[in-house]
Amino acid sequence: MEKVTIKIICLALVLALTGCSGTSDKDIQKVPDKSAQALFSDARASLDNGLYQKAIQILSAIDSRYPYGPISHQVQLDLIYAYYKSGDAAQGLALTDRFLRLNPAHSNLDYVYYMRALINVATQENLFQNLAGIDRSDRDPTAARDAFNDLKIVLEKYPDSKYAADSRQRMIAIKSRLAKYELSVARYYLKREAYVSSANRGKYIVEYFSPSPETEEALEIMIVCYGKLGLNDLQINARQVLAANYPNNPRVAK
Repeated sequence: MEKVTIKIICLALVLALTGCSGTSDKDIQKVPDKSAQALFSDARASLDNGLYQKAIQILSAIDSRYPYGPISHQVQLDLIYAYYKSGDAAQGLALTDRFLRLNPAHSNLDYVYYMRALINVATQENLFQNLAGIDRSDRDPTAARDAFNDLKIVLEKYPDSKYAADSRQRMIAIKSRLAKYELSVARYYLKREAYVSSANRGKYIVEYFSPSPETEEALEIMIVCYGKLGLNDLQINARQVLAANYPNNPRVAK
């Protein structure tokens, strides 16, 4: 019980810290009156030392005082990174959206899409699962889907980007997460005897997430549901696919 209590306290602290977001005008006014370049050097030093809140404060001051300066775009790109590292997803996503909207032809758009994906991945990370050991693969995967789409943009529009290789690996991980979610929904419908919905979820997994560890169970669910619905041809077809890919599965011989 004591361990669970400690984990819950830790979770509350994390949520409280991540809730403190944004930079107020008062914080910006505290930044010394220096040139844009001098402040930018200070901000970079803060980033290098992991002082992300301080970096955000300085970068926000530059963005406010010198909105059309020669380093304004780089300031915004560094702000995106600082918000990501500080765990401020709302501010990070707002800034990436704004940058993409105002700078559709910028040379670093691959980085912006990549960072927006990383921010969405971070918001999808389950604090309850990490801190309290609770499996929540059934949670809403909207952020994961958004991240997947942005990583796909990096790969397709910027194949030579230095972020392409990592984007590909992250897409594989997200694909697995989405497959787990779809499987949890298929199980949910099966348990409630909503066989059409359950079979459709299983079919979706087979069509869009194969090969994956979830494919075998998805086929099993399809076989059960088609049997319950009296759809013999579809049941036979699903069993044939199961036999071809998982010949040792107990349902193959049934």
